[in-house]
Amino acid sequence: MMTPSRYLLCALSILVALHYILSFTHQDYGRATSLATLAGSSLLTCDAEPDVFDHPVVQEYSPANSSAPRRKANAALVMLARNSDVDEVIRSMKRLEDKFNRKFDYPWVFLNDQPFNAEFKKRTRAATNSKVSYATIPHDDWHQPASIDEERAAIGRQKLIDDDIIYAESVPYRNMCRFNSGFFYKQEILKDYKYYWRVEPGVRYFCDIDYDPFLLMQDEGKVYGFTISMYEYESTIASLWDTTTRFMRQFPEYLVEDNALNFISDNGGETYNLCHFWSNFEIGDLDFWRGEAYNKYFEYLDETGNFYYERWGDAPVHTLGAALFARKDQIHFFEDIGYRHEPFQHCPQGNAHAKGRCECDPSDNFDYEGYSCTKKWHKSLFW
Repeated sequence: MMTPSRYLLCALSILVALHYILSFTHQDYGRATSLATLAGSSLLTCDAEPDVFDHPVVQEYSPANSSAPRRKANAALVMLARNSDVDEVIRSMKRLEDKFNRKFDYPWVFLNDQPFNAEFKKRTRAATNSKVSYATIPHDDWHQPASIDEERAAIGRQKLIDDDIIYAESVPYRNMCRFNSGFFYKQEILKDYKYYWRVEPGVRYFCDIDYDPFLLMQDEGKVYGFTISMYEYESTIASLWDTTTRFMRQFPEYLVEDNALNFISDNGGETYNLCHFWSNFEIGDLDFWRGEAYNKYFEYLDETGNFYYERWGDAPVHTLGAALFARKDQIHFFEDIGYRHEPFQHCPQGNAHAKGRCECDPSDNFDYEGYSCTKKWHKSLFW
């Protein structure tokens, strides 16, 4: 005679047998009821209450072998390039795609003072699976303004030629520096983006980047990120600090507390020590440059004409803007991103080198060379 417990045991045996039969004969059923599938559902995780587990930024990103991160910032990879740069552009793209963007799928935006040709577009589209966009820079955003006294500008160029300064004679280089200082973030193609990663033709990335730097910027409230810092040629920016101090006296309301003045000055602002973030690599918040403080500052600088009468670079201009109008804790040193722009490179050290599976030689690292300002940056964080 069958007892109730025997009926129950018999019924369970029949259910288990049916489960295995269906698992082997119906693939959809097998996949739907597998442990791997159940483990990824809210039945076996705490995904139903995501706010309970507020992990640090790096831990919130999807694993490196995931097809896409769980979250994305509103950001783009931005490159200023000419059609003739296409070979070097592709090298930079392939390196950054391999180390980062094939996992995170951020769009590429290309800017040029001339229309991009068909070959440039074809090759850059083939170098990535991500969205690619192109824009031609408006004439007035790029070219030397009509207000510039060309005779005076020519005298300034000759002085720098005599001093054997790189790009001393180049007007296009000055156009680029002025554009990057005050116009790139105003381009129509970038108006809907908040963050950007500046990429240049012919640069190298040495390490696997398995987290999203844009989300780090977003989640930690950063506005500017760098990898290399150095001293500027003083003769190229002879009047920049005097102009900046006049601006500060006229508009003291734009200076923020706990800024990074002690990175750019060794005597409380009396003089500029020439340190700057090397801006060919920068990850930043476009809204910071679009803000009132920086825009007033750039307009004040631009009125002097010294992007052309001297050779003011976007690197010191960006650095002074970030150091004065942002808190120092809003500036981030990406020490784990290995990067080279000839002739200098940053190679991560210690655990960061191992974790990133970096290709660079740790001993070939510009950070603590005599011409680097990175040691000064670290010291400034504790002043």
